[in-house]
Amino acid sequence: MKIKTKDYRVKPGDEVDVAKWPTDVAKLYESDDDYEERLASHVSKLRKLQPVLYADHRYSLLIIFQAMDAAGKDGAIKHVMSGVNPQGCMVYSFKQPGPEALRHDFLWRAARQLPGRGHIGIFNRSYYEDVLIVRVHPELLKAQGLPEDTIEDDIWDKRYRSIRAFEKHLDANGTRVVKIFLHLSNEEQRKRFLSRLEEPDKNWKFSEGDLKERGYWDDYMKAYAACLSETSTKHAPWYVVPADDKRNARLIVSKILIEALEAIPMSYPEVDDERRAELAKIRERLESGEV
Repeated sequence: MKIKTKDYRVKPGDEVDVAKWPTDVAKLYESDDDYEERLASHVSKLRKLQPVLYADHRYSLLIIFQAMDAAGKDGAIKHVMSGVNPQGCMVYSFKQPGPEALRHDFLWRAARQLPGRGHIGIFNRSYYEDVLIVRVHPELLKAQGLPEDTIEDDIWDKRYRSIRAFEKHLDANGTRVVKIFLHLSNEEQRKRFLSRLEEPDKNWKFSEGDLKERGYWDDYMKAYAACLSETSTKHAPWYVVPADDKRNARLIVSKILIEALEAIPMSYPEVDDERRAELAKIRERLESGEV
């Protein structure tokens, strides 16, 4: 089945109702072997595109993953990016901000981890936590040391504007931004939590806090709906990827990233006549055994 990534893209200006976006779709593979072949093909394409980005050395790609717990962010990154050269790719996981981060604005620590030219950067969670988890738990704003007159009802609108401006700035300077929301259902999360409890090698993934956050599910869905509606733009789109089927999700994500890289006007640097002459001399010295 052909993957149409536009079906998962949030159009700029759309008012998102997360409940209307599917968490599961028809299988995009016919069998286990077919899935492996399709994913391997996607991974191979990414493997071929990455060195062009690196050699061109003008653009970079920032990939942002957001999701509820157990949606499969780590697995998607592991499987989809398995063929990418680690020298040209960086994964950064955003945990709870520490004292240094709290002394700065909410975009500060993300700006410090942006990919350099020619590189791919992957954010496992991101600055979007400050309009998601912080919106669900507004008491966290107090820990951010903000002036009292900034903590008003319009703080979320202000943060959305800051994010849009930040991502527009990145795009204008050669960093392409792709944002992926792995959309998991409440029931599938429950099953995956149970799996973590039943399998000893997955016990470490579960904490009491994970269970507590399930109680805020509806609040999170409202926060995601607002976030997707306000921050999906032409230059930094959001994709809502059905995540109940991990294999489907990985195929969709890999296709999205292939298209993102293919859209970048990149190429291997051309070798001019002067450089060719220089390389010919180097070859001659090597062949003669002079060096």
